[in-house]
Amino acid sequence: MKYRGYTARIDYDSRDHIFIGMVVGLSEQLSFHGAGVNELRSDFEFAIDHYLASCAAMGIKPEKQSSGKLLIRVPPEVHAAAAAAAAATAQSLNQWIIEALTLATDGASKSL
Repeated sequence: MKYRGYTARIDYDSRDHIFIGMVVGLSEQLSFHGAGVNELRSDFEFAIDHYLASCAAMGIKPEKQSSGKLLIRVPPEVHAAAAAAAAATAQSLNQWIIEALTLATDGASKSL
């Protein structure tokens, strides 16, 4: 589930028979819930709007989910294979990784 640039992970609480949502990528915990999809979406949007309004009232900048910088460590053979794959497609390694991550996360984001 996405709203105003924020993404939520949804779980089902079988004990209480409700959906529980958690906004991902923030340092503070921002959660919401609903008995059905419409209620869940409404509470998610309310939680984000309330978070942004609270930040504005306190004069603080809302936290963004990601900076756009990603530092990863991979085995040397994976690094070499990725560099070769990038070169084979006439892309920089950075461009190739962005494309690979976009393809890998496209299906996941469509299900949110």
